[in-house]
Amino acid sequence: MVNMSVNIAGVELKNPVTVASGTFGSGMEYGDYVDLNRLGAVTTKGVANVPWPGNATPRIAETYGGMINAIGLQNPGLDTFLSRDIPFLKQYDTKIIVNVCGKTKEDYVDAVEKLGDAPVDLLEINISCPNVKEGGIAFGQNPKMAQEITEAVKAVAKQPVIMKLSPNVTDITEMARAVEAGGADAVSMINTLTGMKIDINRRTFAVANRTGGLSGPAIKPVAVRMVYQVANAIKLPIIGMGGIASAEDALEFIMAGATAVAVGTANFHDPMTTVKVIDGIEQYMTKNNIADIKELIGCVK
Repeated sequence: MVNMSVNIAGVELKNPVTVASGTFGSGMEYGDYVDLNRLGAVTTKGVANVPWPGNATPRIAETYGGMINAIGLQNPGLDTFLSRDIPFLKQYDTKIIVNVCGKTKEDYVDAVEKLGDAPVDLLEINISCPNVKEGGIAFGQNPKMAQEITEAVKAVAKQPVIMKLSPNVTDITEMARAVEAGGADAVSMINTLTGMKIDINRRTFAVANRTGGLSGPAIKPVAVRMVYQVANAIKLPIIGMGGIASAEDALEFIMAGATAVAVGTANFHDPMTTVKVIDGIEQYMTKNNIADIKELIGCVK
């Protein structure tokens, strides 16, 4: 038997595989296809302290090697989430990571306080949200702002805090160091890359928002490079993501320095991807006589 368990900020995951926020709902949509008990953790879609309507449609477009989405973090708000989604997830033997979004520092703090007594294991703070008070720049694009939001959330959080890093910056290690300085317990990365698609037949933007977040296999080499850089810049555990569609993809992230990995876009065309990744990592370890997955984390220097 190989040991696939990993530890993120004191929380033990039975294996290193979770899902990327926004690609799996809270698991309800996938319950008929995937045994949620198999997953190391389920990461929920972003939730805010109040309901968000999201962006105008169309808001998804297929691209070569991936997709662009401009959903705008549509969500039902925390009250519905706590009464509906958490009880559903508690039926399963998996850890729960709640992704939190907000438009102001106060939004984040309010949401994190409301989650304080909820039976969830980790909080993932989405700092790619546009900060309305700062004219729309994302919290995660300014190191000072990223550190401040981390400190504010950590001051009230009862669960360990994962800061989700945006790749839409000049130097991602600067952002990683900023959230580490702010007291983050872990980081997850990367969020989507800003992209655009034009519909040549309609002669307009493919998504109403003009730009959207590019995800899928096309971004994987960028994501692996960024995980490697950050793993060598900070001491926090990393949840790596960005175009993972197979065990081989996941192992690249782990060898680059990720403690755990998240499957995102691949869930849309094959809901069983997570389970295939888990089985594939186990097979790789068995074949190569690797007793503990920790031997692989960051083994490429």
